[in-house]
Amino acid sequence: MTSDIIIEQQGSLGRIRLNRPGAIHALTREMCEAMSAALLGWREDGNVQAVLIDHAEGRGFCAGGDVVMLANSGASDGQEARDFFEAEYRLNHLLFTYPKPTIVIMDGITMGGGVGISLPCEYRIATENTRFAMPETAIGLFPDVGGGWHLSRLPGRLGQFIALTGARLDGAECLYLGFANHYVEQASLEDMVERLAKTPTRAKGAIGAFAGTVPDGRLEQNLAVIARTFASDRFEDILDALEAEQSDWAETELITLRSKSPLSCKVSLRLLAEGADRASFEDEMRAEYALAANVVRTPDFVEGVRALLIDKTNDPQWRPATPEEVTDEMVDTLFKPLPVEEQWEPFGGSR
Repeated sequence: MTSDIIIEQQGSLGRIRLNRPGAIHALTREMCEAMSAALLGWREDGNVQAVLIDHAEGRGFCAGGDVVMLANSGASDGQEARDFFEAEYRLNHLLFTYPKPTIVIMDGITMGGGVGISLPCEYRIATENTRFAMPETAIGLFPDVGGGWHLSRLPGRLGQFIALTGARLDGAECLYLGFANHYVEQASLEDMVERLAKTPTRAKGAIGAFAGTVPDGRLEQNLAVIARTFASDRFEDILDALEAEQSDWAETELITLRSKSPLSCKVSLRLLAEGADRASFEDEMRAEYALAANVVRTPDFVEGVRALLIDKTNDPQWRPATPEEVTDEMVDTLFKPLPVEEQWEPFGGSR
């Protein structure tokens, strides 16, 4: 076990608490492995009837993964990055297929890797402080951890909008989209957890007893324009549609998209197009692992992490610099499958 994870039992409730507040609980490989070990142990333990995942302290649930490490690895041989993705995606898949009730509290910042451990859970609780996003295109990556599965299944091109823009959603919007299925105000969380510990087999009732009043979601008023402007799987068409829209909203989103990696945006659109037809979440994780192993070694990922997270100059120099310069062949190369012996497998897989 690592001190970055607190693993405990409260009665018959297994509890996993992220405990890396200085990094807003960003995930490391060791944290993912510790969580998986606990879940695998509790899966066969009759004394554990449900599992709760939250964070111990600080201003967010989970800000993502350790992307600085990933970029450093990508700048060399990429092996440390692959090891991280293998552990993280195994955890995502384990939660997606877990036979016992899983509960997650998405209080505060819930981004990237935090989304990956939230969306597979059966009970997903948002609060008034939830700030949910998949901001990967800003650093030359793509919405992984199952993003190709989850986002592609949203209605009206909302998944494409979220993937490309990195839009930050509040708790009410998460509830509206189905990312969350419960809304509890932060002040009630401690009492709710106490109730869950007493009645883990009746999680829905325990959570529902503390349901808060849900404010209106701002996203609803833009559904039609999102469906219209993000209708295409071709990035250049989306930019053209936003230009033609001639509204303040469209201008804001156009500025946002022009700040992102053009290569990452095209990769993300293709990921969602393929993810919509994926037969299983296991297949999704296998495809995303191969893609991630390739993308972390691109100049854009190393540059994006440098500009936004290391030097914090916020001036990434993307290569290629424009969508028109990103060819289909460039994208095809990144989606090339790994050799069979290097492919990702879930726990209990054949390799």
